Amino acid sequence: MDLFDQQDRKNDNRPLADRMRPRSLDEYVGQGHLLGADSLLRRAVAEDRLFSVIFWGPPGSGKTTLARILAGETKSHFIGFSAVLSGVKEIRAVVDEAAELWRLHRRRTILFVDEIHRFNKSQQDAFLPHVESGLITLIGATTENPSFEVISPLLSRMRVLTLKPFTEEDLARIVRNALADRERGFGALGLEIEPEALTHIVWSADGDARTALNSLEAAVSLADMAAESGRRVTRAFVEEAIQKKALQYDKSGEEHYNIISALHKSLRGSDPDAALYWLGRMLMAGEDPLYIARRLIRFASEDVGNADPRALTVAIDAMQAYHFLGSPEGELALAQATVYLATASKSNALYAGYGQVRATIEKTGTLPVPLHIRNAPTRLMKELDYGKGYLYAHDFTDAYIPQEYLPDELRGKGGRFYRPTDRGYEKIIGERIEQWRQMREANAVKQRKS
Repeated sequence: MDLFDQQDRKNDNRPLADRMRPRSLDEYVGQGHLLGADSLLRRAVAEDRLFSVIFWGPPGSGKTTLARILAGETKSHFIGFSAVLSGVKEIRAVVDEAAELWRLHRRRTILFVDEIHRFNKSQQDAFLPHVESGLITLIGATTENPSFEVISPLLSRMRVLTLKPFTEEDLARIVRNALADRERGFGALGLEIEPEALTHIVWSADGDARTALNSLEAAVSLADMAAESGRRVTRAFVEEAIQKKALQYDKSGEEHYNIISALHKSLRGSDPDAALYWLGRMLMAGEDPLYIARRLIRFASEDVGNADPRALTVAIDAMQAYHFLGSPEGELALAQATVYLATASKSNALYAGYGQVRATIEKTGTLPVPLHIRNAPTRLMKELDYGKGYLYAHDFTDAYIPQEYLPDELRGKGGRFYRPTDRGYEKIIGERIEQWRQMREANAVKQRKS
């Protein structure tokens, strides 16, 4: 008997992702921030007081499934249609049906609108009086920011609940459930899955449960055609099903740290080719691009610093560009930042200086602020000489006047933390600091003589 015979006997040719839709809140995996034991949604269902809501989240995060479950658990009539295919005429027909159902059976209607952001203003306006009156409970789903795409009057009558991409743990559980479920999944087939195969499915799905289940279904189909598979879903089957090779990379293990270390050291060593290679290795293996963006931002301050102040801006711009574009388009912005950082002038003077500051504070404790630079908003503070003798820099040539700002205990060499290099823009900073230092020393000599 081949792997799909038992499924065929059930005459259920729906895709696995559709068959495995959870049928109750208890079956639903993930979105714990919305579906916890004492959450707003749980209480609304338990009290049969479901409200109009917009589910905002990425594809495959369970928006449609959750809407169907809410309708089922509140014993409401469920009507679903897509904003792409429906217009005001269809909305009116739904409203008429809802009114008749309520008149005859006192049964409420939940209207689920997929891609609600695609409705134009007049179509969205058509919902307003019926949401306001409670005739229909409207549940919208969107992948776009509702504050930009949904009209304000409708938005004010609904709650926006954000669905997050499924975590790796959630996706692994969803895949295992499909393998174990005898009624709707592959449980009757006694299948096993290699840990590396499961990991690759989860990584490639990138938080999308539908993608994960589609990948599993394709891999099982390949295992069915291979007589030597031994009813095992292997990494090779998953790679073929997904058409993406699983690179050796463990996002929480040694290889993860090896590769991020290789990227960081390639950047520090000013090798753009190596840095791009390690960046590509991480992205193609399923690493979170925003994790990489955070590391690039850290590098910009730690290893480039003021030798090229623009580096930090470039790194942050790359992170924002990825936020805006996503994958794969946004990955190019990360590549651009990587090359910029690799080829920028390098300095760890900020990193070293701030480390020395922390060490000094741990050693000396909370030294008092010198009186002349204290804030003096009250008469008493002024009588205590708070702010007395402070010189306002903008009143002097080049907006600079020699005066001390550090606690007395740290004046002189003990308070010299930042030592700029002679590389890049930091060379200019160093020359400027040295000029100011000489002016302070000359002023100190002058004061001693007087």
